[in-house]
Amino acid sequence: MGHFSPVNGLICGFIVRLDQKIYPMRIYLFLLLSPFMMAQEQQLPLYEIPPAPSVLSPGDLIARMIQGLGYRFYWASNDLVPKDLAYRPSDGAASSLETLQHIYSLSLLIRKTAASKPFNRRLEKIPNDYKVLRKNILIHLDESAQLFSGKNAEQLQKMQVVFEREEGMSRFPIWNFLNGPLSDAIYHTGQLVSFRRTTGNPIQKGVNVFLGKTKDLSPPSGD
Repeated sequence: MGHFSPVNGLICGFIVRLDQKIYPMRIYLFLLLSPFMMAQEQQLPLYEIPPAPSVLSPGDLIARMIQGLGYRFYWASNDLVPKDLAYRPSDGAASSLETLQHIYSLSLLIRKTAASKPFNRRLEKIPNDYKVLRKNILIHLDESAQLFSGKNAEQLQKMQVVFEREEGMSRFPIWNFLNGPLSDAIYHTGQLVSFRRTTGNPIQKGVNVFLGKTKDLSPPSGD
């Protein structure tokens, strides 16, 4: 294989020699940048809690609660194996996979509320795949936090939790959002932590829910 030098390629300006072949500069740039682009695409949100806003609004408080949930969930659900997913504490209890599915449903309700849209459970399909569940839960939570961020008290006062059912719409004030789906999702995330400890796969060391960062860990390249 011929010698390949990124510096030489950049100096050439429009072409680069790679393995005795001549490539256009755009292909060279793609080869050079594609690993970084793939890592960016695969990285899931909320592996750490984002910096706090410089100006505090009521919506930011809710956003931070959602981010705190997301950070906890990120590491509670990270690197689960089939043995972990199949575990259930008793015959009548939900398994870890079923708990993930319930958190997924809650994350949909959180996302719908943040976007001021009704939630219709009958229209939502719950995935069975662990990675799909985890990815979408984190995306829902991250998007929800962004939607709440910056909202003032008047805007929050107008927001509602809306359930769409065959018999009609059921509407609840934003207070029910806090003690309902948001608190419920935090509770079930704690169950995942407990379940995986029981199966011998405890949560990664260094996770610090107070600081919202994981000690001695670079941002993950993918999941």
